[in-house]
Amino acid sequence: MTSFEIRRLPFARDSVSAWASLDKRNTNWPVVYVLDGKGPSAKKNEPARSVYVGESINAAARMRQHLDSPEKNMLTNLRVIVDSSFNKSVCLDLESFLIRMLAGDGAFRVMNRNDGIIDADYFDRQSYRETFSEVFDELKDQGVFSRTIPEIENSDLFKLSPFKALTDDQAVAVEDIVEGLFDDLESGVASTIVIQGDPGTGKTIVAIFLLKLLKDIEVSTDIEDLDSDSFFSEFFAEGYRELLTDLHIALVIPQQSLRDSVKRVFRKTPGLGSDMVLTPYEVGESKREFDVLIVDEAHRLNQRANQPSGMQNKKFKAITERLFGYDDVAKTQLDWIKAKSRHQILLLDSAQSVRPADLPSDLLASLVNRAKADGSHYRLATQMRVEAGADYVSYVRRVLGVAPSPLPIEPVAFAGYDFRLFDHLGEMRSEIEARDAVDGLSRMVAGYAWEWKTKTDKTTFDIELDGVSMRWNSTQTDWIANPGSLYEVGSIHTVQGYDLNYAGVIIGPDLRFDTTSGRLIVDRKSYRDKKGKENNPVLGKTYSDDDLLRFVTNIYAVLLTRGIRGTYVYVCDDALRDYLRSYIPRA
Repeated sequence: MTSFEIRRLPFARDSVSAWASLDKRNTNWPVVYVLDGKGPSAKKNEPARSVYVGESINAAARMRQHLDSPEKNMLTNLRVIVDSSFNKSVCLDLESFLIRMLAGDGAFRVMNRNDGIIDADYFDRQSYRETFSEVFDELKDQGVFSRTIPEIENSDLFKLSPFKALTDDQAVAVEDIVEGLFDDLESGVASTIVIQGDPGTGKTIVAIFLLKLLKDIEVSTDIEDLDSDSFFSEFFAEGYRELLTDLHIALVIPQQSLRDSVKRVFRKTPGLGSDMVLTPYEVGESKREFDVLIVDEAHRLNQRANQPSGMQNKKFKAITERLFGYDDVAKTQLDWIKAKSRHQILLLDSAQSVRPADLPSDLLASLVNRAKADGSHYRLATQMRVEAGADYVSYVRRVLGVAPSPLPIEPVAFAGYDFRLFDHLGEMRSEIEARDAVDGLSRMVAGYAWEWKTKTDKTTFDIELDGVSMRWNSTQTDWIANPGSLYEVGSIHTVQGYDLNYAGVIIGPDLRFDTTSGRLIVDRKSYRDKKGKENNPVLGKTYSDDDLLRFVTNIYAVLLTRGIRGTYVYVCDDALRDYLRSYIPRA
């Protein structure tokens, strides 16, 4: 039975004063409140309405503080959520939940600062979480939310929100990084920080969170907004803001699809803007010197190689000449980043390099070793994506030979995770469509083992197997959210960095199993990504089949770790399918 109530009143001094005298819980009880209205200076591309969520033990006093704030007193509506069973921990958790949901919904411009939403546990948390869903439903009925919880949780606005709750290891890493950065800013010492993490450990979340936190500290003025219990509250104290004044900070994302998604999130986030999300080329060409550059998926930065277009080849040469005085072909986009910024924060996973043009593995290893020696290396371990946990990620990598583990390995079952091997592609496709109808965000993905005919002929099909005809993704940008994506097949370049609820992975004929040697091999002719296998005459590099095998198995390891709730697998090569039957339960 519902025990909470949501009290609504105008956000004005007389109504707040009258309300304060009605119930002692308005001045001495932990509550959560929601303020909304037109709000201050909404940008052109932001929602007209603004919202602020808070918690307090003395709600009436807190409202008087907000009414004295130039930012908050423009808001017009107040909702106070009261429950006789609420305590401080519950209110902090509900506040965090509502902030995340509002940011993901996108109907309001969320005014909260990013001073530390932590996923903290407390007594009987699960039963309170059921109440949170009821609070959400009532607020939705009142027009505070425009979408359901599943719709919000499946959106990029939610998944890439700077208001995500951090895990313990993420929070500790962010705290240490920010503390060290302030020390370096004060002393004038340059720095390079490396954050490593497997798929699903939240590298992109940390990158976005860091940028939002730094910008919030820079513009912080209202001490009344500051909760002394928040994880990063110490950085909002006097002295820190001054170190960030007029600093140029940006986020660099090499992949187009993920970059465009993050830009959309930044357009709706106060204090951030899409112009803060850059390509490596934009960094190199910029006339501005950057103080801090945060680089997500840094392993996808390029070394000198034949770029996807002639224009990019010209830019690579021109940028290198301008930054270093001559065309030094040994210079990489990482060298550009270092030349254009005093402080770099690099988030990477070398096992997710998928093309020869990516930074070479020995350079990444050297980068990590140097950071460890300098005390500026951080490891993210908590698995946030795959419900099977971190063991599943390492298991997939071992099965594919990505991890340094001899084959064969012991098969492992993952209770509660839907991991299945299909013998017929049509059955897997039907299952993905069924899962999408129930849970949403379920897609088919594949290795690049088929020609992309539909780039020039929209009437044909790209992949035809078992009587099933399918097309590659029709867009490179935000493909997962595209309405037609359920009936298409996504490539590595459309899903790297994203989450799916269920992933249907087609392992093409580019990856095979040699029964004689008992190892995985690559079929070079079946691998259709020209940029994924061409040699590099500029650097005098040729790529053997073993080199290509590393990229191809990395690709499939990435595809097999996209699914939050389940991963389905179809294999083209008979010998490889027989091999994988020992490690993946049959559908």
